[in-house]
Amino acid sequence: MGIPLDKASLLALFFEALFYGVFLTLYCLTLFVLLKNAGANRQLLIPVATVLLCLATAHLIVDFVRILEAFVFNAGTISANDYYSNLASPLEYAKTAIYVTQTVLADCVLVWRCYVLNHRTLFVAVPGLIVLSTNAVTGYIIVWSLSQANSSSTVFTTARSWITTFFTLTMITSVTCTSLIAWRIYHTRRFMSDGFAVYLPILIVIVESGAIYATGVLSILLAYLSGSNGQYTVLDAVSPIMGIVFCLTILQVHFQIGSKSHITRSLEPRGMNTGSSESQVYAMWTGA
Repeated sequence: MGIPLDKASLLALFFEALFYGVFLTLYCLTLFVLLKNAGANRQLLIPVATVLLCLATAHLIVDFVRILEAFVFNAGTISANDYYSNLASPLEYAKTAIYVTQTVLADCVLVWRCYVLNHRTLFVAVPGLIVLSTNAVTGYIIVWSLSQANSSSTVFTTARSWITTFFTLTMITSVTCTSLIAWRIYHTRRFMSDGFAVYLPILIVIVESGAIYATGVLSILLAYLSGSNGQYTVLDAVSPIMGIVFCLTILQVHFQIGSKSHITRSLEPRGMNTGSSESQVYAMWTGA
C-alpha cells in the first residue's frame, strides 16, 4: 500500500486546499474577464465555472468534515485508518458522487468545444455523447458500489473494473478532444501568413491545459492500479485542478491575444457568418 491511508488523507486535504485557493483566485479573475465581454458564450462559461467552483467547494467541505471525524470526534472510538477504510460511509460516496459530477461536467464542456470547432459535425457529437454517457453511468455505478461495500472491502477490490474504466474513459476523452481541437486550429490556419502566428498562443494553451488534466487523471489511474493509497492524494487534488484548467485557459487566451487588433477583425460579423472554426476559437474560450 505504501503510504498509510490516514496519512494519505491528510496529505490529500493539504493539496486540495492549496489548489482550491488557486482555483478560487482564478475564478474571480475569470468572472471579471467574462463580465467585461458581451459575447453570448459567457452565458455558458460563467455558469460552468460557477458550478465547478461549487462542486470543488462541496468536495473540500466533505473532506474537512471527514478529517474532523477521523482525528477529533471519533478519535476515542475508532482509529483514523479504520474510519477511512469504511467505504460505505455516506460522506465517502458523497464525495465520490461530487467528483464524478465534476468530471462529467468538465468533459461535457471539452466535447462541446471540440464539436463546435469541427463545424458541429455528427462524427464528433455522436462518439462524444456515447463516451460521456458511458462515463457518467460508470461513475454513478461506482458510487452505488461503494454504498453497498461491507466492512472488509477495500477500494482496490470494490468495483475495480468500473473504477479503471471511469478513469480510462476520462483520460481518453481529454486527450482525444484536446488533440482534435489543436489539430483543427493548426489545420485551418497553417497556410495563412498571419493567421497561425495569431493562434499559436491559443494552441499552446490548449495543449498545456489538456496535458495538465490528463496527467492528473493518469496519475490517479496508475496509483490505483499499483494498489497505492497515494491515489487519494492525487484524486482530491484533481478536483480543484479541473476548475483551474478551465479558468486558466480562458485567462491565458484573454491576456495573451485578447487585445490584439487582428483578433478583433477575425470576430467581425462577416467572419462569424462563415462559420469558420478559426473565427470562433477566441470567442469560445473568453465569451467575447
